[in-house]
Amino acid sequence: MVFTSPTRGRLSFEELFHDLVDYTNEFPDDSYKLIIGTDSHSFLNECVMFVTAVVVHRVGKGGRFYYHKQKKPYMESLRQRIYYETYLSLDVATRLTERLALNGDHRLNVEIHLDVGEKGETRDIIKEVVGMVIGSGYEARIKPDSFGAMTVADRFTR
Repeated sequence: MVFTSPTRGRLSFEELFHDLVDYTNEFPDDSYKLIIGTDSHSFLNECVMFVTAVVVHRVGKGGRFYYHKQKKPYMESLRQRIYYETYLSLDVATRLTERLALNGDHRLNVEIHLDVGEKGETRDIIKEVVGMVIGSGYEARIKPDSFGAMTVADRFTR
């Protein structure tokens, strides 16, 4: 799995992990959030581009982000796309939290930002995907508070 960082370039998962840890260790007394969100964009019934963003937010002082892009065959069902977005976010969150735990680092609060909201077509599946996230042990954020998916990941889907 290869991620891209606007400041660091292309990184393997292991390199992303070390960069994230180095970033949080610069100011260890600051408060951090680890935000993971996925968004997608379909292209003319041909394919869907999924982008998963990993954001390390130094609360009140900016942050750093990374993203992973992958192209999949076209999915007609919006429900299927949202479920897959949620799965991709949970997969990355699980990998990162497992790796952090092995490293002895338990100070990062993890949030999954979902591209669903009370207004629009996705309102009918909010409870389902939020339940998936909470059931996996993470905090869930939906629109308009889900900037990890809504803004960061969305920016790289096209």
